[in-house]
Amino acid sequence: MKIVSATPADLEQLLSFRVEAASWIGKLGSDQWSRPYPAARLLATIEAGTVFMLRDGGRTAGTITLTAEAEEGLWSEAELSEPSMFINKLTVAREYAGQNLGGRLLDWAGDRAYRASAKWLRLDAWTTNASLQRYYLDQGFEHVRTVLEGGAINGGPRVSGWLAQRPTRLAEHGFTDEAPSPEPLLA
Repeated sequence: MKIVSATPADLEQLLSFRVEAASWIGKLGSDQWSRPYPAARLLATIEAGTVFMLRDGGRTAGTITLTAEAEEGLWSEAELSEPSMFINKLTVAREYAGQNLGGRLLDWAGDRAYRASAKWLRLDAWTTNASLQRYYLDQGFEHVRTVLEGGAINGGPRVSGWLAQRPTRLAEHGFTDEAPSPEPLLA
């Protein structure tokens, strides 16, 4: 399997991944991703070069977004002063479930972040999805804190404010990385 940068042609696939994931998560009792994600916002992240696709031949097995940009209002100034990269929208196609592709994508992201001179790989997860939080803890992340206010439109409660991090490191993820090399983070 190989990792490549997403292109605008991947937009529909990414939107359908989100619908598939929301359906699966909903059956497990979570409302995560139940609201449609704005296609224009997703396209902007693709064009920024932060979305990556995991390809298995001609099929897409998963996706992950990795960026140096933190979501506003989550991390403290002191935390933001540490070189970090942030993951979000990690999704594995249901037909590839149970193969640890999510864990390997996290290792790939940590490896890529390390090569960009980041100290931390950070994420924010759904505040009410205890299973997802446990998954990240099992992947070596440590819970930092949960931010509940100030994230939603019109100042409502934040739905994705469970913060976690793990140190970056070189990793044997087993993927062929065909994405452009990451730019070093500015100190």
